[in-house]
Amino acid sequence: MPNTAPAFADGKEPDALRTIGEVAKALGLKQHILRYWEEQFPMLRPLTRAGGRRYYRPEDIALVTRIDQLLHREGYTIRGARQALSGKGGAKPARAAAPAPEATAPAAPMPAEDEIIAAIRILRRHLETIRERLAASLED
Repeated sequence: MPNTAPAFADGKEPDALRTIGEVAKALGLKQHILRYWEEQFPMLRPLTRAGGRRYYRPEDIALVTRIDQLLHREGYTIRGARQALSGKGGAKPARAAAPAPEATAPAAPMPAEDEIIAAIRILRRHLETIRERLAASLED
């Protein structure tokens, strides 16, 4: 797998393991964001050593770079990014120039949106019924 990770100016070999601090600094992220992504993206599993220290392999760094691209540049949600990555074979990073289909074409409402709209319509009918009953009780 080609290394699509940012250049590290620490004198280590390109294939060297990196700490969470090194990766966070190179990508301009905070360490807690990387830890959160480890929880949200099952394919992101850096090595852990004694004391729970995380060590990111080049493929982990490439995956973190891809996750960052999906979330912060292409506008994916965590769930959408997870689906996009699992649909592309897990940790394989896609080319940065390839736009995500969901981000480029306006699509029909997602099922979740349809469910929300239906729930809002039901609530609106209930509110209209309550308003009618209140108006009727005030007329009496």
